[in-house]
Amino acid sequence: MTRSLTARRSPRPSRPAYVLEDQIGFILRQVWQRHATIFTKEIGNNLTPTQWAALAKLTETGPCSQNQLGRLTAMDVATIKGVIDRLTARGLTETSPDPEDGRRLLVSLTRAGQQLAEKAVPNALAITRETLAPLDARERETLVALLSKLR
Repeated sequence: MTRSLTARRSPRPSRPAYVLEDQIGFILRQVWQRHATIFTKEIGNNLTPTQWAALAKLTETGPCSQNQLGRLTAMDVATIKGVIDRLTARGLTETSPDPEDGRRLLVSLTRAGQQLAEKAVPNALAITRETLAPLDARERETLVALLSKLR
């Protein structure tokens, strides 16, 4: 009695249910690593992405409480405190009492912080352009819109 060809073949291994390279978190981490490399190249080692975010937001909004700045930059309380402590130690930010609420301190840019932020803006814009360079204009818009929906 002969066995059919299909009966003699060993079964193909099936694709695993979870393939790391297909997972959104893994892809986003790889994209973040690429973006962080571009950030370091353009901004340098003097500022971290979180420090830049705080400087950029303070440039945009003016003085605000540390808590509000944390919310505006998507940083938790401990992270924004550390960021502001380091920026203040470098003379880039300062705190002062809030005239409307004496219990609260306002964080603001120093003159050196303002100058650094202004000088870094062209580099920050270049970071975005280079990060998105593999995409055409329509793809860039779509990516940003889709990622914004996931926030």
